[in-house]
Amino acid sequence: MARKRTIQAINDAIALEMERDPRVILFGEDVEISLFGDTKGLRDRFGPDRVRNTPICEQVMTAAAVGAAAAGYRVICHMMYGNFLYTGFDAIANQAAKLRYMTNGQVKLPIVFMAVIGAGRSAAAQHSDSMHPTMMNLGGIKVVMPGSPADAKGLLAASVRDDNPVVFLQAAGRGGESGEVPDGEYVVPLGVAEIKKPGTDVTLVAIGSMVRPALRAAADLDGEGISVEVVDPRSLVPLDEEGIVASVRRTGRMVVADEARRTCGAASEISARVSESCFGILKAPVERVTVADVAIPYSPPLEKAVLPDEGRIAEAVRRTLRWGARP
Repeated sequence: MARKRTIQAINDAIALEMERDPRVILFGEDVEISLFGDTKGLRDRFGPDRVRNTPICEQVMTAAAVGAAAAGYRVICHMMYGNFLYTGFDAIANQAAKLRYMTNGQVKLPIVFMAVIGAGRSAAAQHSDSMHPTMMNLGGIKVVMPGSPADAKGLLAASVRDDNPVVFLQAAGRGGESGEVPDGEYVVPLGVAEIKKPGTDVTLVAIGSMVRPALRAAADLDGEGISVEVVDPRSLVPLDEEGIVASVRRTGRMVVADEARRTCGAASEISARVSESCFGILKAPVERVTVADVAIPYSPPLEKAVLPDEGRIAEAVRRTLRWGARP
């Protein structure tokens, strides 16, 4: 096991899957030069027939991915920034999400739509969204959000092998993060959450980019005598509802941290499911720590102000413990 950055772990996963299965192909905007580094060297290794740049036209990219997958390839379509999923949305929402159902399973669509999402780099509003709630709502699309380099490698391998379309979203600030990554073939099943830190007082569900600040907040709260269990869903569709509910049944309280906007977000969906399942045992209302319903600012101070951080997460945990107490 070696220590690697997230982009290196993703690169490893793609290379291993391309070696394992000659049907795996990769295309997207600038995948040959690899702007982010996650596809670096793959064209030289596997050739232009399997790794190639596309025109800057997301409608063409996503439609080509659907057609190639229907023809028998296993497609990795690199969208670069997650906001570009919006401009390629017709083929994702109307074709990829629905064709397997509409053909009664005769057509398989093994596609991974990869993108870098989220804020923190002053990339401005059109390059900084966290759009996973939109993808969760489509029906027929799986949604994966790794919170560590090891999970990035394992979840991407599972996504490439899946016969259904998967949206694989890497947090923008996570590409350079380092962690221990298993050597060789490594697969993390979709739909299985992981307890990143056990605890007894509060369940803290941290999605994607929120895993790292959640763990920092939990460490700070340990010093206050507050034991926080940090749970990383890893995939949002399918969601390991059973695993999350089991944690809440142990702690009786829940906070959800998510970089998406508050209205109709992943935090809202997880909160609703836990409230339905655990209403009788919750000791406090579920807390959500999210982005406000605004465009992500370009200004670094304003961008920082709208993003959830360890301070906001820690305060949400404290509120759940104060709830119902006498003033």
